[in-house]
Amino acid sequence: MKVYLVSLAAGVLVGIIYALMQVRSPAPPAIALIGLLGMLIGEQVVPTVKRMVAGEPVTAAWFRSECVPKITGAPPKADGTTEPVTLAARGKESEQ
Repeated sequence: MKVYLVSLAAGVLVGIIYALMQVRSPAPPAIALIGLLGMLIGEQVVPTVKRMVAGEPVTAAWFRSECVPKITGAPPKADGTTEPVTLAARGKESEQ
């Protein structure tokens, strides 16, 4: 819950800054969501480059187990793969 509150607070802060500068939000919601996806993908560039600089291999299995869950929100399974998060799966999670 804390992460959601921090995210909301950051959004409110940015909204206040935009209002003080008398500008509107720079992007319609669909474009903003694409930008957020880009941010999630971009966050995985740093660990990938660090791994490459350290001389460790960047394999598809490593990417699936380390990066994909952070981009998609899907928890990794025991075998290192991820299961896609669907609305049905989210409904089941909230019931538990």
